[in-house]
Amino acid sequence: MALNFSSISGAVRASLRFLGVLRQPAVRTPAPARGRSGNAPRLAAGVTGTYPGDFTGTATLQYSPSPDGRPDPGEIVWTWVPFEEDHSRGKDRPVLLVGSHGRYLLGLMLTSKEHDGHPRGRRDYVDIGTGTWDRQGRPSEAKLDRVLQIHPADIRREGSVLDRKKFRLVADELRRLHGWT
Repeated sequence: MALNFSSISGAVRASLRFLGVLRQPAVRTPAPARGRSGNAPRLAAGVTGTYPGDFTGTATLQYSPSPDGRPDPGEIVWTWVPFEEDHSRGKDRPVLLVGSHGRYLLGLMLTSKEHDGHPRGRRDYVDIGTGTWDRQGRPSEAKLDRVLQIHPADIRREGSVLDRKKFRLVADELRRLHGWT
């Protein structure tokens, strides 16, 4: 019996589902056309296979980065982010972790697209500057009007720690916009 990557990955996924790590099988579809950024949108939600929906309540902001290899609030990580209009599709993006709710981390999507000239830009985005999360060294903004719920197992890698002063700017705007503590 010949083994290939597809059969091995299928066996691993089946084992993880059996152990309760995965909730549902990953979606398998043909690769979609490449988008404006050159990245093809991905179709399955990380390791856990599900997205619980955007967070809509209030939460306590945390800044507790720790160099322990686990994702912590105050860190910028890379993870699968679902598109707003269709949670079954998305792509890997940098995300600033700002707190937690139950078993999920709460995060804000980062973008390198400038929004200062946009009518909602000054209200819904906070400039956080540049960092090692962007290999091209582009300035980033944190998107405030959408809070993601992220299972820690779905985080692909850490990008860096956001310094406390910049985190405080984001936190102040989240308090103003969402009433967080």
